[in-house]
Amino acid sequence: MPHLIKHPKDFWTGVIFLVFGLSAVFIGRDYAMGTAAKMGPAYFPTILGALLALIGGIAVLRSFKRKGEAIEKFYLKELFIVLAAVVLFGVLMRGAGLGPAAVVLIMLSAYASPKFKWHEALLLALGMAGFAVLVFVKLLGLPLQVFGPWLQF
Repeated sequence: MPHLIKHPKDFWTGVIFLVFGLSAVFIGRDYAMGTAAKMGPAYFPTILGALLALIGGIAVLRSFKRKGEAIEKFYLKELFIVLAAVVLFGVLMRGAGLGPAAVVLIMLSAYASPKFKWHEALLLALGMAGFAVLVFVKLLGLPLQVFGPWLQF
């Protein structure tokens, strides 16, 4: 018996886009919409959510017509490592500052890869942390501490 869904990756990607897009539209309905010239708080999330849902709908429909490969193994351990890295980044931002938080985020996220190498990941983390400090703190002038109170003696 042939399967109705010919491209499972497109199907599930479309479903995820639909859920997030329609959620944004649903949440935004309680706020004032405004106009294109004078946008209200609901304007951006509603428009963006509708576009995301449209893209998701197209992906779902396309999954019934276009052939594609099956979904491979779902990597739960790696998913949780990256999720932990993002949560730890949020926690470390206040106490350790942008520099160390970015290094920890990138090192932990890189550790989730089967191709992880310490020296390459550390070079990438230091370079990206330096770039983040340069862009966000120096160029944009955002009030972020490079090194937080935990690291100031």
